[in-house]
Amino acid sequence: MSISPLAGKPAPANILIDVDKLERDYFDRKPDASDPAQLVSFGTSGHRGTSSNGTFTEAHILAIAQAICEYRGAQGITGPLFMGKDTHALSGVAQRTALEVLAANEVEAIIQERNGVTPTPVISHAILTYNRERATALSDGIVITPSHNPPADGGFKYNPPDGGPADTDVTTRIQDRANELLRNGNRDVKRVASPAAHERDLISPYVADLRNVVDMDAIRSAGLKIGVDPLGGASLPFWEPIAEQYRLNLTVVNRKLDPRFAFMTVDHDGKIRMDCSSPYAMAGLVKLKDDFDIAWGNDPDSDRHGIVTRSAGLMNPNHYLAVAIRYLLGSRPGWPASAVVGKTLVSSGIIDRVVGDLHRVLWEVPVGFKWFAPGLFDGKCCFGGEESAGASFLRTDGSVWTTDKDGLILGLLAAEITARTGKDPGDHYREITGRFGESFYTRIDAPATPEQKNAFKKLSPRAVSATTLAGDPITAKLTNAPGNNAPIGGLKVTSDSGWFAARPSGTENIYKLYAESLRSGAHLNEIVSEAQEIVKKSLS
Repeated sequence: MSISPLAGKPAPANILIDVDKLERDYFDRKPDASDPAQLVSFGTSGHRGTSSNGTFTEAHILAIAQAICEYRGAQGITGPLFMGKDTHALSGVAQRTALEVLAANEVEAIIQERNGVTPTPVISHAILTYNRERATALSDGIVITPSHNPPADGGFKYNPPDGGPADTDVTTRIQDRANELLRNGNRDVKRVASPAAHERDLISPYVADLRNVVDMDAIRSAGLKIGVDPLGGASLPFWEPIAEQYRLNLTVVNRKLDPRFAFMTVDHDGKIRMDCSSPYAMAGLVKLKDDFDIAWGNDPDSDRHGIVTRSAGLMNPNHYLAVAIRYLLGSRPGWPASAVVGKTLVSSGIIDRVVGDLHRVLWEVPVGFKWFAPGLFDGKCCFGGEESAGASFLRTDGSVWTTDKDGLILGLLAAEITARTGKDPGDHYREITGRFGESFYTRIDAPATPEQKNAFKKLSPRAVSATTLAGDPITAKLTNAPGNNAPIGGLKVTSDSGWFAARPSGTENIYKLYAESLRSGAHLNEIVSEAQEIVKKSLS
């Protein structure tokens, strides 16, 4: 991966977005329904795009919102719809558009008071809280966010009554109906000019409930000095109430809200990207690591976490997941012993070793947090995490907290770990490597033609003729996840000391190659080299 000379440096003025033009394009550009790239496409996290190329416009949001209204009507979902948005420039205009459609379809919408922003996990928490002990008139939700994507992007996702990301069957129905509406010029979309939404305080209920998922008393009693960087995102209005309610010594190191995200340091590729797992995007907080006992950042919709420790700086997400799982399994006696530990199949094999060492069951699923939602909902999965720094876990009593990723509680958990053990998560990861050895992990993007990308969907284990991987016998060839047998949309090949997985990008002519060695950096390079050859032969 080539590194831009701008990486880790303050964003120069010439790469900042023009917010006014972006909003004009949102209203003025009309998507070409004959161009597949300009249709509605729900990936692992809803529909994403940008108004500047006609992939995220008013027309898209009108169609998606109408399709959601029709879906919830067909499912008998008659309760209120909780709507959240983050701080991206297109999130505000998209929310206004969606509210016009919801009002016309007589759907009661609940939004944060005073036109505020709301993190993804807070919407999940609100849905679950409302639906608790209800059998009818259930609520659901919409979150308007492209997550950590660049400032010009927009995103729109639907959460059904279980509070988590909608599964593939649901998103396919919404996507197909939305595209049908688009092709028909949105003539069947209902909208009103002046929608009325119910404004609520969505901050206080979430903040008050945190004591039931994280040991806030331990954090306070330890007197930890905590630093938080919201990266200009939706978690910003939450940290002060959290600090006040639980009397924490917590400093928000960056209080700036700017849809251009002009305060950011630039990511690896020279773009502004609010990725709290990137050392380049997190350079500002990493510089301050010695000022705090523990620190963390969140992306704009706050479903991801980036943990910064004195001992290790910004932790690799895989490393922190392993630490969090080991700590939680030893500190939550209220969790059922039968509850599985969930991870995506591109997350580190160190997690497998940690879970196995504690005699717990690992549940390995395809990429996408939606796979964890049912298990978190019914308590059969105590923790769900993915290598891209997203996770959630059960309340201390073993009941559901959120069924979507929650970057706030993963940050607070790092403080709990530090408070109750006297060691920060970086120290804990060193203990893990002392027991299980080092992990060498990478993810790279490799070229793939549209035909090759499509061929990934048709792969079977029989397409892999290789018997060894970097000198070790291959132990598994997978095109379905071992945890739930769901198609992974690609290929995973494992040995006792390493693995690789390959899956196509939904938006670019590339495939993503993940690889890990539990032996050495040189061994990882061998795995990557052989993986590319195995993929090439398998697709042909």
